Amino acid sequence: MNADPRAFLYRSLDPDEAQRFATSHLAAHDDGELYLQYAVSEAFGFDDGRLKTADYNVSSGFGLRGVSGERTGFAHASEISAAAIERAAATLQLLDPTSQVRAPDPARTNRAIYDGEDPLSAIPFAQKVALCQQIDAAARARDPRVEQVSVSLAASWSVIDVIRAGGFVANDIRPLVRLGVQIVAKDGDRRETGYYGLGGRYLYDCLFDPSTWNRVIDTALEQALVNLQSVAAPAGEMPVVCGPGWPGVLLHEAVGHGLEGDFNRKGTSAFTGRIGERVAAPGVTVIDDGTMDRRRGSLTIDDEGTPTGRTVLIEDGILKGYMQDRLNARLMGVDPTGNGRRESYAHAPMPRMTNTFMLGGHDDPDELVTRVKDGIYAKSFGGGQVDITSGKFVFSCTEAYRIRNGKIAEPVKGATLIGDGPSVLTRVTGIGNDMALDEGIGVCGKAGQSIPAGVGQPTLLVAGLTVGGTAAA
Repeated sequence: MNADPRAFLYRSLDPDEAQRFATSHLAAHDDGELYLQYAVSEAFGFDDGRLKTADYNVSSGFGLRGVSGERTGFAHASEISAAAIERAAATLQLLDPTSQVRAPDPARTNRAIYDGEDPLSAIPFAQKVALCQQIDAAARARDPRVEQVSVSLAASWSVIDVIRAGGFVANDIRPLVRLGVQIVAKDGDRRETGYYGLGGRYLYDCLFDPSTWNRVIDTALEQALVNLQSVAAPAGEMPVVCGPGWPGVLLHEAVGHGLEGDFNRKGTSAFTGRIGERVAAPGVTVIDDGTMDRRRGSLTIDDEGTPTGRTVLIEDGILKGYMQDRLNARLMGVDPTGNGRRESYAHAPMPRMTNTFMLGGHDDPDELVTRVKDGIYAKSFGGGQVDITSGKFVFSCTEAYRIRNGKIAEPVKGATLIGDGPSVLTRVTGIGNDMALDEGIGVCGKAGQSIPAGVGQPTLLVAGLTVGGTAAA
């Protein structure tokens, strides 16, 4: 690793000069920053026993943002130089600043949530390809029904500086790795798929541990083989038990986005104006926490320089607050929560989730299943959609089972869960004591920007959800 990673940001620009530019171009505005970024990423795709893709990308650039009232001026370029920043500053002149009261700088932090070493350079290219080959061979040797194996291995390393008027500078160095395995199993003419993945803000070492990647294979294969035995899912409204961990992606989509500050400031969220009201069943507590050690959604500072924190969104069913960036926090008269995030230097920040999850309760997860006479146990989810204004969502299950007379029965295929976030939380009648976080595969999309995020929850019993399926209930 470079002795000083920040040197990548200042190959054509002096650090003192960058601070002078930030002050001269941003001092007249309420808020804003000069955001510098150097990023390197790689991705391997191993499929059908061959290395199909091997991508490597290096990028650097800046984003210059000025904020006056509710208006934002933003310009970016892939060249970090004095001339490029001067050209970008012309955009900010269109704002016509109306206030001379500059927002205070973010607080400082000395936390170290993850190491800043570069995961890409620590292991040679050949070893990464060899790992993919090894996983492919091991997965095929597991079971004769394995027909196809796809392995994805990826890493990124990002160095950022957030520079504000007056000399404030905050910096962060962010590693991120991810491993995913997809297995297609065949029995006769039938084919079914299983997938599992994990990752986080650490180096490749963990992923190269045989105990780690063998567990990924076993989990993906188990899902594929279970799905080979699945029958058509029932349709209708029924109780649903959602498993712990990754199924928290439903909470993320159906509820989390509706608790982001911009939607609530603009009045477009189903949770707008409901601080202090009961929005969920007693016992439901939802947290967003960007400070968790080495987690995929964690950040030492957000992309505005604010230290991340642990934000209580819903406590014992009562709405307590929203996730805030600096702009929306200022306009709503509250403090930023460290949730100002952006995909890259070419994007302006907005309120986004980090690691969002529901705390565990006191119920035995197995006992929750016994309460259901006829329903669905949803163990894993795939894609979903949500409408922020209404909170309505549709989610597909990638592994699910029928519950009959209090026992998990046959696996079902094609189950979708349909509902709306505000009402689904009020229908929670059981909260397991097994809260778990996902293992690091989440990608969150909003307004065309994609960022890594974490989810989690305990086993949950929801009294009634609409299940979309093809079989008669």
